[in-house]
Amino acid sequence: MQNKLQATVDIGSHSCILLIAAFEDKGDNPDSPHMVLVPKLQKVEVCRLGEDIYECGKITEARIQELTQIMTKFRMDLHALGADLKAVAMTEAMRRASNPDEVIEAVEKAIWVKPRIISGEEEGRLTFRSVKEWHGSDIVTIDIGGGSTELCNGETSLSIPVGALKMFKAMGPIPGPEYKKFVKETFKEVSFKGMTKKPVYLIGGTGTALAMVFLDKQKFDYKAIEGLEMSITDLENVTTRITNLSKELRAMLPGLENGRHEVIICGLFWLRSLLEKLRVETFKISTAGLRFGLLYPPEPEPEEKPKPKRVPPWMKKKEETEKTEDDAQ
Repeated sequence: MQNKLQATVDIGSHSCILLIAAFEDKGDNPDSPHMVLVPKLQKVEVCRLGEDIYECGKITEARIQELTQIMTKFRMDLHALGADLKAVAMTEAMRRASNPDEVIEAVEKAIWVKPRIISGEEEGRLTFRSVKEWHGSDIVTIDIGGGSTELCNGETSLSIPVGALKMFKAMGPIPGPEYKKFVKETFKEVSFKGMTKKPVYLIGGTGTALAMVFLDKQKFDYKAIEGLEMSITDLENVTTRITNLSKELRAMLPGLENGRHEVIICGLFWLRSLLEKLRVETFKISTAGLRFGLLYPPEPEPEEKPKPKRVPPWMKKKEETEKTEDDAQ
């Protein structure tokens, strides 16, 4: 892999993220991979495609125009820095939109690369890959987006159709008594087998905003946030602090600009519920995510182990009888 600027764009339900990064040699650290993906520029623009999905089931013309303006600005950044755009991925909002072709065509015209709608399971695997490259493989990743949440342990990838923006639209900025029933119903069909009691890494806008408020960081600083460990008590304290503020004061907290202040409390409630199901007391925050995973080369498919041949009980008994007769002779 050449040390050249490479880029991806992640078009989510709440925001669009441009990543420009490069693979750099980190061979001086024996605990790190030889080549590490290092971010050089990251830009976040709020698009809130999920609002259109919630209200009318498709992406409206006005929202498409906003999206193309964002993509045009991203293209100008790419050309200014000479970065090679490798992939444009679309997630939950576009998985549910009734007019995906119209949006795909508009985005392609603006950024000159055709976007791809990826499944929730693939999103979870790519997110896991991005964190694994920095922190090792024996982990579980949680990506709380605007319209869905992905969990992955490297073998199993889950996509739950619950996100911070979707919860905000259903419950308002602060979930009430109905939240307990909502969680119970949501978890009915979800199995966390193989994911409990493992180190947890939270990624996505909810995690970044949580870290910035916790650290009181006025500007995004991936070096300060990456790997930050928090306890459930820390999470509860930050949630209480944010909840006790007015809407206007909440918007002034670091990381909660551009509409994030409206959905953050829903995201933190949901995170608390997920951590309970995963049976952990602490978690770490990572600034990696789908946009990083899209840049890594595909991993080789694991070899399928031959399945043991199933022998019916009657045949097994027959074989044992024949063996006994042979031994007698």
